Amino acid sequence: MSNQRDPWSRPTMEDLRQVLENVGKSEIEHGRNAERLELSVPAEVTTSRGNVISAMTREISRFGIGLLHRGPIMPSEVTVRMASETREFEYRVAVEWCQPCSNGMFMSGGRFLTQASKS
Repeated sequence: MSNQRDPWSRPTMEDLRQVLENVGKSEIEHGRNAERLELSVPAEVTTSRGNVISAMTREISRFGIGLLHRGPIMPSEVTVRMASETREFEYRVAVEWCQPCSNGMFMSGGRFLTQASKS
């Protein structure tokens, strides 16, 4: 029995911890004007083509979100779905960058798109 995991499976907390340790905390302020919170919760990213990618969130702010996942996500508009114990959250996000990081994972980041209120 091989030890290979499904290449599209959700990153584990161990994967996330390793990546965060390897990335380290940047000493440079990236011109960010929003407080970012480290947040590690399971998420699902649905691309404009309808592909669903399992992910973990890395961080979140009022303006955007950082994600960790196994396959690359092209810069585009996507839907990010996260669940807490009590409810589900769904956001439209413009993925603005995606780069490979350690152990075959990818990190991406994007900004929230404001959504017209549903009447």
